[in-house]
Amino acid sequence: MNPEIAQVLIIVGGALLLLISDRIRVDVIALMVLGTLALTGLVTPTEALSGFSSPAVITVWAVFIMSGALARSGIANQIGRQVLRVAGNGEARLIAAIMLSAGLMSAFLNNVGVVAIMLPVVMDIARRTKRSPSRFLIPLAYGSLLGGLTTLIGTPANILVNEVLSDSGLPTFNLFDFTPVGLILLVTGILVMILIGRHMLPDRNLHKSLAQSPQELLEDIYDVEQRLFLLALPEGSPLSGKSLAESRVGAALGLQVIAILRETESVLSPMAGTVLQDGDRLLVEGRIESVVVFQHQNFLDFSRDTLDVGQLFSAETSLCEVTLAYDSNLTGRTLMESGFRERFGVIVLAIKHDELAQRTNFQGKKLFAGDALLIQGLNERLEKIRNSPEWSSFGYLEVDEVNERYKLFERIRIMTVPEGSSLTGKTLAESRLADAFGICVLGIHYKDHTDLTPDVDHIIQDGDQLLVEVWPEDLKVLQGLKSLEVLRGELPDLRTLQNDHIGLFEVVLSPHTTLDGKTLRELHFREKYGLSTLAVWRGGRPYRSQLRDMPLRFGDALLLHGPRDKFKVLGAEPDFLVLTEEAQQAPRTEKAPLALLILFAFIVSVVLGFLPIALAAVIGATAMVLTGVLTMDEAYRHIDWKSVFLIAGMLPLGIALQQTGAAEFVAQGLLGAAGKLGTYGIMGGLFLLTALTSQILPNAVVAVLMAPIAISASIELGISPLPFTMIVAISASSSFLTPAAHPTNSLIMGPGGYRVTDFIKVGLPLIIVILLLTLFIVPVFWPL
Repeated sequence: MNPEIAQVLIIVGGALLLLISDRIRVDVIALMVLGTLALTGLVTPTEALSGFSSPAVITVWAVFIMSGALARSGIANQIGRQVLRVAGNGEARLIAAIMLSAGLMSAFLNNVGVVAIMLPVVMDIARRTKRSPSRFLIPLAYGSLLGGLTTLIGTPANILVNEVLSDSGLPTFNLFDFTPVGLILLVTGILVMILIGRHMLPDRNLHKSLAQSPQELLEDIYDVEQRLFLLALPEGSPLSGKSLAESRVGAALGLQVIAILRETESVLSPMAGTVLQDGDRLLVEGRIESVVVFQHQNFLDFSRDTLDVGQLFSAETSLCEVTLAYDSNLTGRTLMESGFRERFGVIVLAIKHDELAQRTNFQGKKLFAGDALLIQGLNERLEKIRNSPEWSSFGYLEVDEVNERYKLFERIRIMTVPEGSSLTGKTLAESRLADAFGICVLGIHYKDHTDLTPDVDHIIQDGDQLLVEVWPEDLKVLQGLKSLEVLRGELPDLRTLQNDHIGLFEVVLSPHTTLDGKTLRELHFREKYGLSTLAVWRGGRPYRSQLRDMPLRFGDALLLHGPRDKFKVLGAEPDFLVLTEEAQQAPRTEKAPLALLILFAFIVSVVLGFLPIALAAVIGATAMVLTGVLTMDEAYRHIDWKSVFLIAGMLPLGIALQQTGAAEFVAQGLLGAAGKLGTYGIMGGLFLLTALTSQILPNAVVAVLMAPIAISASIELGISPLPFTMIVAISASSSFLTPAAHPTNSLIMGPGGYRVTDFIKVGLPLIIVILLLTLFIVPVFWPL
């Protein structure tokens, strides 16, 4: 082993560790690999950047656009519906039809896009046939993966293997060279699923009666009933006459109000502005113990006396007013989203918008250019941020100016933390006093001094005296929350939660989402869409509490309740996929003939050799936009940019593996380990190594790493590299064993209610059959 080989293998090992750890985005890791290869001199600068001009990368993003165009024109959806229509109601026939539909579409469409298109269709079929979607969704995902093996453009792994062959000066595959082997594997996969796999599929009735019986859905699957109870407003409640948002039932108690029950007419899925009345019974979801603890524990003793604004000034601290600049990065974001206090080290006491000062409940309000912020902080800190480009003006204020402009004198008071308070032991940040109760902590009063700039990590202790800003009305709200009556009797019939206007639906993040990692609070989800989130299904179990602060993940299934017309609005959003056809965005069916014509022209030009596949794909994608099948913005959205940068960044690693002899070195190790088993043993070892690696790494990365090794191994054996590289392409797409192995698996995990073990039980027999069949048929079509 020479030093260059050692360097390449160290880079490969480091990249694999980073990819497995999942601490850094895969596309960033790919760019780190690119940079490291260039800095170490293992590849030239031109070779390091060659991935971005590679025909493989160009083909991948252009095919993403054409795939999106076929979906937007409704062609893919129509094909799926027609095939499923003739399948009848038998489970085996439905599974076969689902896998066949997904497989045929995946020959020309992106795998994840096919699953996203078919998901609402399959969910509706599950409801219509009164079967669990868990019986159909794994077959859907596996069908799309197997279908990607039927053409050169079916999956990025195929394209990348072909690119490695081309870069090595070897014969390459044509568009339909994959088809004979791919179709055999697809049909075999369908048979395996019908004869073996379907008997291992779980039968979790997550959505069996979504349309007919919300009670069954809520009770048996998401187990929401365990968290449902009633709260009653007594006569003369301080909450009477206040809106649902002003009541802070959600923010302070962590509850979700599903309905307001009244003697006259109940309000289903009430909006934030719905006004509460005496005698209202609130059907809420959450932890009943949070209400009991709040009502029976005196978490703060309130002083009735207000304090002078001068209490906020000291020799070390001052108050300032800043005005947000027109080009400020803070505009369009809330104080929480921007991390204002952590970033600038000051406290915001009030916000003035259009000359109207808001002194409470502004943590979740979006900021606008020209807004004035009243801030308090250490003089040293204020001087440091004085010239920040975020504001157009900065000025210190005196006591009289603060009182005149912001009228804080009615709102500043002392609150004492009593012994045994629920706040004791929490940090100021964990207490959520501002967000939950509208209480802004301005300082902590000690015997000999007052700390006017307390750290958010300050731990609250019994006896602490907090200098706070609070609106008198918010104190009345706290009294009203304490006076709510918990009704432990029977719940109303949950079937009443749905009617012609209000419904229960499930939603997942779409493959094109930009919301992964964001919380419902950050998205202002309820305010924006008017829908309540009752539960989130993740990792094989439901979550029902503190949902608005739970970061969303790709693959989560959200159970939503609200007006049906709101779901149609949500269905038109590119970030969400509503799991029913009635809420889907209407396709451009009038463009379907044009889309088919462009696809046909693309295929003919490639098969007859008129154009290279990359150029044909770019022209086809451009034609889709020019003819209005999809807009340019939609085209950009359908490109999986993470995959594009991942592939472009990793391709130089394939070059380095070949040029340094690292691929030959690893190939010799493979031959030494499996050589005694003969050529078929080596092929089997190559398949297993590639397939197992693809369960934890993106298949594009696996293809880039394994294709050079396969080529070197075939050269060492003196046989054609085509069968070995075909095996790499097949095994790299055999991502059946874990939900993280491929985005298609992640997408169906939440809606199917699957656990990791479900993929292992169903996927393992399929991989074994695919392995044995591949070793038998590949040499038939591609002689050794």
